[in-house]
Amino acid sequence: MKNFDVFLEKQLQDEEFRKEYESMQPEFDVIKALVAARTSQNLTQKELAERTGIHQADISKLENGTRNPSLNLLKRLAEGMGMVLKVEFIPKGKQKEM
Repeated sequence: MKNFDVFLEKQLQDEEFRKEYESMQPEFDVIKALVAARTSQNLTQKELAERTGIHQADISKLENGTRNPSLNLLKRLAEGMGMVLKVEFIPKGKQKEM
């Protein structure tokens, strides 16, 4: 991961790349939150699929960023993990503090 971090830091020096990367941050945050929630409960994608009725392939697509989830799909995933979904709007400039 260290090599990626070094690579990313260099890429972020390019203004156009940085703007595009920052515009995708909400998608990255959803992916990280989904994976963290699932793995914190030691669930495989298959087990989560069985709990939610969502195909394992669709969960994989969500986690690798090739599919954007609807709020209803996120609520189903949260319910399957015994969690609630929380969405926040955060003023610009405050998100880095989190």
